[in-house]
Amino acid sequence: MSNHKSINNLSFAGLLISLGIVYGDIGTSPLYTLRAIFNTVDEAGQAITPAVVLGALSCIIWTLTLQTTIKYVVITLRADNKGEGGIFSLYSLVRKKAKWLVIPAMLGGCALLADGIITPSITVTTAIEGLQVKFPWFQVIPVVLTIIVALFIIQQFGTSLVGKLFGPIMFLWFATLGGLGIVYVFQDFTIVRALNPYYAVHLIATNPKALVILGGVFLCTTGAEALYSDLGHCGKQNIRVSWMFVKSTLILNYLGQGVWLLQHPSYNGELNPFYQIVPESYLLPMVALATIAAVIASQAMITGSFTLIAEAVRLNLWPKVRINYPSNQKGQIYVPSINWLLCAGCIAIVLVFRKSINMEGAYGLAINLTFLATTILVAVYMRMKKVPLYLIAIFLVIYGLLELAFLAGNMTKFFHGGFVTLFIGAALFTVMWSWFAARRIKNRFVKYVEIEDYFQIIDELSRDDSVPKYSSQLVYLTSANFKTEIESKIIYSIIQKEPKRADIYWLVHVDVVDEPFTSDYKVEFLIPGKLIRIDFKLGFRVEQKVNLLYRKVVEELVKNGEVDITSQYTSLKKHKIAGDFRFVLLEKHLSKFTSLSLYERSVLHYYFILKRLSLSEEQGFGLDSSYVDVEKVPLIFVTPDDIELNRLSV
Repeated sequence: MSNHKSINNLSFAGLLISLGIVYGDIGTSPLYTLRAIFNTVDEAGQAITPAVVLGALSCIIWTLTLQTTIKYVVITLRADNKGEGGIFSLYSLVRKKAKWLVIPAMLGGCALLADGIITPSITVTTAIEGLQVKFPWFQVIPVVLTIIVALFIIQQFGTSLVGKLFGPIMFLWFATLGGLGIVYVFQDFTIVRALNPYYAVHLIATNPKALVILGGVFLCTTGAEALYSDLGHCGKQNIRVSWMFVKSTLILNYLGQGVWLLQHPSYNGELNPFYQIVPESYLLPMVALATIAAVIASQAMITGSFTLIAEAVRLNLWPKVRINYPSNQKGQIYVPSINWLLCAGCIAIVLVFRKSINMEGAYGLAINLTFLATTILVAVYMRMKKVPLYLIAIFLVIYGLLELAFLAGNMTKFFHGGFVTLFIGAALFTVMWSWFAARRIKNRFVKYVEIEDYFQIIDELSRDDSVPKYSSQLVYLTSANFKTEIESKIIYSIIQKEPKRADIYWLVHVDVVDEPFTSDYKVEFLIPGKLIRIDFKLGFRVEQKVNLLYRKVVEELVKNGEVDITSQYTSLKKHKIAGDFRFVLLEKHLSKFTSLSLYERSVLHYYFILKRLSLSEEQGFGLDSSYVDVEKVPLIFVTPDDIELNRLSV
């Protein structure tokens, strides 16, 4: 823990780690941003004039300033959840303010996942295409696919060792970006006029293709969300200080590419300004470095996607999926289903679009929605922190207009590939929404009863030798938030379905709290020695290993002499053998007699399909299946009162 804190404090190690983790995506944007902008200009038949070049560069510089620096580095990093960041961490901070906030959180999360598919495809392809500058005959696709497949294969083994090399490599990358740019800036120092926002405003106001150009400009800031998502790994001070270096090198490189464009007004859209400013003798080393930087950017997006899904699972916004922990490094997780989903998506993108210049249309549109979602959630957070309303209004107006303008610009790319990431994001959203909505529908039909009404019968059942003993320790997972209540289905399972005699009945409740790493529990002795309730309060980043957590609590209770779990079987009791444990899970199914609206039935049918594809309840809660009984119960009980019959006379 102390090591983690030292990394989060401002330090050389922290700065180096932040370079390796945070800036992969935004750091590789010079590979394709200016090419995307001027390919658009070239297609429109416009001349590459100083006004267009200065205007485009000014747009990039002020987008990095307004969007990345002010919105994310200065403002959003303040919304840390016990040191953790990311859209679901932000949602956890504000979700109690309004129920509808789950919608922007879902939209943002799904857009980030969609972005996780396009990022490896475009960055690796653009990097490898640099070889075609020297070897026009070179076949890019096989190499790109090999790198991408290898990248996803190694995820299962953990990347902590490789991760230690990321910082120095990315430092070299950014230093090289700045060095390449400054050489050209000295060739034409007038390029620094692009720092003046006048040129950006003039371009937007006068150029008929301004919206299309903005769609290309947006690519310079697509990795801004990572600055917030990786807050927990690096700490805000390390991110803020390292960003000053990163931003300076990015701007220098963009300015250098701008000088080259001014020197080549008859620009061919097939050329990439990034590689044109690289001296020919350094081209191959630069391609190698760009490829490594692209792999690092892809790695950051992949691990970010794993963290996002793990949080969504624990917030009940995604089906339960297998989550592995390939190393002891804090926060290092591997989600097989998402890994191979992303891998298949990347392969499909590369095979469909073939060239990185074709992928630019698919890039940016989805992540634009994440930016808008973050703006909404940050505004609510500011209100929660009692920031003056006029400041919140200014924030919403500036970033609402800015991001809507970018959205309009990105929508011009809809038919040039933008529909692909929107389609992927929409498909992911249906999963999140159905899982969330189905839970709300199910909760409507959960009937709670006063548990105190059943104390006597449970106590008598536990002592009734005429009923075969079901288990020494019988455990139920309950969703009841209050110790005075219990689901009627649990009472039905204990008393009626098959009377279950046990020495001790346990009720276990898991509450996912808004803090990331909380691990608290509380014990209530409802019937001393017979009926015990354990309430776990777990952070949304804590793995829900209910079996291990429950056994740990029982060990503590036994050690303190608060409970006796010795087997009551005569032959075992004299040897002081601990009794057996059994978990009973109640699995709901949709009865064909259920009366629901078409929308609700559709949501639930989709939910049950997703449930069959996801982990079982016992796997999801980390239970050993040999100690678990699953009982199927209808979601809605149909009683005889719901049926009308006419009796005919004989």
